Amino acid sequence: MSSLLAAYRRRLAEGELEPDADQARAAERLVALETSLERWKPGGWPFGSKPPRGLYLWGPVGRGKSMLLDLFFEAAPVKKKRRVHFHEFMLLQHAFMRKARERGHGQDQLIADAAKAVAAEASLLCFDEIQVTDIADAMILGRLFERLFSDDVVIVATSNRAPDELYKNGINRQLFLPFIDLLKSHVELVELAGPQDFRLRQLMAAPVYYTPLGPAADEAMNNAWKRLTANAAPNAVALDVGGRELLVQRQAAGVARFTFDELCARALGAADYLEIAERFHTVLLDNIPRLTPAMREEAARFRTLIDALYEAKVKLVASADAQPVDLYPAGDQSFEFERTASRLMEMRSETYLSLPRRDAEWKQGLVD
Repeated sequence: MSSLLAAYRRRLAEGELEPDADQARAAERLVALETSLERWKPGGWPFGSKPPRGLYLWGPVGRGKSMLLDLFFEAAPVKKKRRVHFHEFMLLQHAFMRKARERGHGQDQLIADAAKAVAAEASLLCFDEIQVTDIADAMILGRLFERLFSDDVVIVATSNRAPDELYKNGINRQLFLPFIDLLKSHVELVELAGPQDFRLRQLMAAPVYYTPLGPAADEAMNNAWKRLTANAAPNAVALDVGGRELLVQRQAAGVARFTFDELCARALGAADYLEIAERFHTVLLDNIPRLTPAMREEAARFRTLIDALYEAKVKLVASADAQPVDLYPAGDQSFEFERTASRLMEMRSETYLSLPRRDAEWKQGLVD
């Protein structure tokens, strides 16, 4: 039996997943690709064999696309493989081309060099959350992917949008349309549009705010992590914040976990929180203390963090020393903190938890 299929069935049997027809069909297509990859001989003598078509899993949030991508990536019988968030991948490509441009390379050569570097590292490239909102990305994607496909790179991707909806209403979108046609010619489209939003169900399965702090709250947060990631093992990822690296120590399946001190007791700011909000659909925040006037900087960062998560409609699961209205009862920021307390209360509601995460345009103008 396929290792992907075995892992998927094990999670079903253990109750970490619930039966879903669309999800099962997508798993079958991934298993078929797993088999094709096992037979594929990239770069063999004299020319190797033709690579299999990739897959593009798309549909509303909470249908298990990232979870299936994780299972597939772990099982894929390919030595050179890479799984990366699409936003991170594009940031890396722009950085690579900036450096190459400094050496005097033209645009076509820049893209060729970038694609060659990617292909040298990975014959299988797995993208999570393809979304195109940036004109700089839109203008290079067609030529970049054309090079990747010509170098026999197999693409597997997830997205909330069908390919024809990518970069919808974007500037000069007509120049982006060849990329859509190219993508559809090299990947099989698999829609996951089942009626159940598993992410919402897992969020609603238990409270999302735990107080007071202590062993019970710690256990509840650990259980929330297991539910929301389907018990995936956490790993670290580095986010690019304007050329500066922000290390996220624990993340999986679009969920990131931090302590209060990691985000609010260090010299982080709006740009860091905005990047986190764009990258993850859910944030777990452990050990929010009762704030005092002596912690005015931590309180200010916490307010900025909550604003960023709220504006992006990122879901928050938190453990805290007090209810929101009692977190900062006195001090020179107590008036400003009233809005934060109000937002924390709203972020616990079923209405808020049901809202889709906003696309990247929400960030514009928020940093000030």
